[in-house]
Amino acid sequence: MTTTVDWVIEPRPRDLGDFTVRRVLPSGRKSSVGPFVFFDHMGPAEFPPEHGIDVRPHPHINLATVTYLFDGSLMHRDSIGAVQSIEPGAVNWMTAGRGIVHSERSSEQFRAARSSIHGIQSWVALPQAEEECEPRFDHYAASQLPERTIGQITLRQIAGSAFDMTAPVPFSHPIAYTDCNAEVGGTLDIEATYSERALYVVQGSATIAETEYAPGQMLILTAGNSVTITFAERSRAMFVAGEPYAEPRHIWWNFVSSRLERIEQAKQDWRDGRFDSVPGEHEFIPLPD
Repeated sequence: MTTTVDWVIEPRPRDLGDFTVRRVLPSGRKSSVGPFVFFDHMGPAEFPPEHGIDVRPHPHINLATVTYLFDGSLMHRDSIGAVQSIEPGAVNWMTAGRGIVHSERSSEQFRAARSSIHGIQSWVALPQAEEECEPRFDHYAASQLPERTIGQITLRQIAGSAFDMTAPVPFSHPIAYTDCNAEVGGTLDIEATYSERALYVVQGSATIAETEYAPGQMLILTAGNSVTITFAERSRAMFVAGEPYAEPRHIWWNFVSSRLERIEQAKQDWRDGRFDSVPGEHEFIPLPD
């Protein structure tokens, strides 16, 4: 029998105070999928009036972040002056490059009534030659993203290329990031286009080779084999894929780099206040001990 799933990553809960996230990548057995080095499932969580999310300003280097929401909203602010409301289905792609600082908070409108939040936060390591590029922020509304329906499955391309779609997000390395919404009985064929591929089950279930997988599981798909996924119930899943880099990536706190000495420099820069600040923000997250 042809192997289709090499292994399953079970997420680890992380308590962030007001809500819990499920940390999928990095895991002990698999640190990345292509250039995707971090993957958190945020929520679903509900907040009473006057409560919400307050992620204080913190730094990043040598990576790109993407916050993709299914429900709720967040206000993004960063040290290059970008201010953007993050809404469901939109792409908010922040390229840290040589260094950027940002915050994500619930808006006052969000806090005025009972509200909820649900989404995925992921990091993509930059190609080595682009690690020290100028920081930038790119926003694409849901209506700007390619979308198509295959049978009973609606696909939206968040980044890279897959399923005959290419997202507008600027990224020079081969990747794919796709939001898959399936009705009952939907079937999706995933070709062996990328060396590393994974499917994360957000809700519902996914069946591969007669094995059913539950929400919160990331399935590492076998390289070189096409895979057929069926959905016996209404489900949502994220397809993540890409080509791995030749050079390993190191991760410490919010810093990702191909060079350990660069991470050490970023630590000292944050301690010494040498990163640019977020306009209008006076709080910050201190460097961990």
